[in-house]
Amino acid sequence: MIALIKFYSKSYLHFSVCCLVFLFSQSLQAKEQINNVRIWLAPESTRLVFDLSGPVQHKIFALKNPDRIVIDIQGVSLKTDLNKLNLVSSPIKKMRAGNSLPLRIVFDLREPLKPSSFSLAPNNDYGHRLVVDLARFNLAKVPQKQIPIVKAPESPPSSQAAVSEVVAAAVPIKVPVGKKLRDIVIALDAGHGGEDPGAIGASGLREKVVVLAIAKELEKLIDAEYGFISRMIRRSDYYVGLRGRTAIARKKNADLFVSIHADAFKNSRARGASVWVLSNRGASSEVGRWLAQKENSSDLIGGVGNLSLDNKDKVLKGVLLDMSMTASRKDSREVAAKIHSNIDKFARMHKSGVESAGFLVLKSPDIPSILVETGFISNPSEERSLKSTAYRKKMARAIFAGIKEHFLHKPPVYTAIYQKKHGDALVKRQRYKVVSGDSLSGIAFRYGVKIASLKQLNKITGDKIRIGQSLQIPTS
Repeated sequence: MIALIKFYSKSYLHFSVCCLVFLFSQSLQAKEQINNVRIWLAPESTRLVFDLSGPVQHKIFALKNPDRIVIDIQGVSLKTDLNKLNLVSSPIKKMRAGNSLPLRIVFDLREPLKPSSFSLAPNNDYGHRLVVDLARFNLAKVPQKQIPIVKAPESPPSSQAAVSEVVAAAVPIKVPVGKKLRDIVIALDAGHGGEDPGAIGASGLREKVVVLAIAKELEKLIDAEYGFISRMIRRSDYYVGLRGRTAIARKKNADLFVSIHADAFKNSRARGASVWVLSNRGASSEVGRWLAQKENSSDLIGGVGNLSLDNKDKVLKGVLLDMSMTASRKDSREVAAKIHSNIDKFARMHKSGVESAGFLVLKSPDIPSILVETGFISNPSEERSLKSTAYRKKMARAIFAGIKEHFLHKPPVYTAIYQKKHGDALVKRQRYKVVSGDSLSGIAFRYGVKIASLKQLNKITGDKIRIGQSLQIPTS
């Protein structure tokens, strides 16, 4: 009898310990929570953001027949209703979750998608986040041109050699009959978006909302003007990586890249609109250093999970050489000065002239690029202005006035504006003198001609060109 009691006591004790271990392990496994899920729709992908109480481990994979994405998340419980998520217009038909540990969430899809995921640390606006990007297969990658670069000399070239030389040939050549003339393409980049709200004013006004509204006003003005067409980098509230923005502009064959912002400074008294170009010698002011550092960290805030570190050295080397591409930077400064002058007619300016800083989004070697700060959202007075539709329209008109002035004076070859300025009877064959940092693709892009035509006319067999070399520019 005593032995039987001991047996049952041991069994009960063993059972109790097992229950306690199980319950304790369960509590450990589900110590974090998913408090909310947000969705951002972009043309090339859909982003879902899971707001978490703390960091978690996860894995993600795709299944077929039918198409599904599965994500398993360790040590987390679901504290939000997935059925309340608005999936209209998204490639996701339905989201469902089980009660198992690890937590499994399944996305039932309308089409095959390529999943990727990464975690984001807390910032001023959000806590821990798990980000899931679902890319369409046919748009998963934005092609980027490989640009062969002329190696810079050991010593800097003379100021005379650093000026692009365009010389008219003796014999003018007729424009080919039926040659299609193109519009001047302006890429409009509304800063921030999606997970990255940008600067936030005292009343809660978000930079990403203001700049998208100004970009859309500018889009209407550009598209209504003969010989011009706009291309929006983002059309709604989603995030595009900084390098992805310039890649989209290049894909759209942009003649000018305009990035629109409304930033903040640590001192709320800072005020005034400003126009910026890229600097390779550091920022021109303390505000410039502050803004560049803040804007260049957007990828960490907005979340870019597919950044490749494999070619980082190559990219950095390219950027350093790209700084010396005189033609693109010269055009950037010229159009920036005209925009600055037009904004100055109705708004207070932060500085009397164009400023410069190392904004990553401006480091495109072959596209003239500028950044417009439409005002300081951290300044109460300017925040009120940025809320105003009238102010936004004035800002858009001023930016476009500067763009238009620049291109009416200096239209790219074979555009409708060039034809209107010079007439369609004759176009002189031009010569271009290669300067430090030039590339065949950059010169071809600038003049709107094919690389193959440029190489054939100048009897170039490889991809290398020499500093000081005189190139004939094809007429078609």
